[in-house]
Amino acid sequence: MVKRAAFTFIELIFAIVIIAITVISLPVMNRLLTKNLDSNLIQEAVFAAATELNEVTTAHWDENSTDDHTNNSLAKVINLDNSCNDDNTSSRYRLRPGHILEPLHRKCLNDLSTDAADSADDDNITAVEDLAHGKREIFINADPSIEGYKSDYNSTVTISYDPSFAGAARPNMKKITSKILDSNNKTIVKLDTYVANIGEVDYYKRSF
Repeated sequence: MVKRAAFTFIELIFAIVIIAITVISLPVMNRLLTKNLDSNLIQEAVFAAATELNEVTTAHWDENSTDDHTNNSLAKVINLDNSCNDDNTSSRYRLRPGHILEPLHRKCLNDLSTDAADSADDDNITAVEDLAHGKREIFINADPSIEGYKSDYNSTVTISYDPSFAGAARPNMKKITSKILDSNNKTIVKLDTYVANIGEVDYYKRSF
């Protein structure tokens, strides 16, 4: 039996064709990989912006939302639109229309003349204003020549007051906007949410 020590002409042709296809397809593959990386980055930016919005919505609506101005106190409704019952002889005193007449449900502040502070100067309570911020780094690559994000990315959180719905300003609402910006200050992702002056329901405290 004679052993072959080299390619046949047909095998050589096939090898050349395969190499040519591989070389030609490399730029296409690189473009697809780049596109996928960009899509992944946008998805991560969405998650980052949503996380910041979720953090803001866990804070008190306003620094004046509690009677004793502390973080561990139950948030209540500020009587901005005079919808809270001001008759201290009524069973529904300090309740809004729609509020449930039960001990652990939403109520208005003890002082119905309290206004919204719309500030971030009270160190004893965390309100949505305390979580607003200017440009802050989130995705960082100190050396773009290695694997990682090829640019630095920043986030911002801003608050707008009295947003308009159906042509009317709503003083009981605050609009929160989270943006993710690239190194050129171009907005990659922008998400909005709203927080309302509705107070909160107390947790039932079971005793044994």
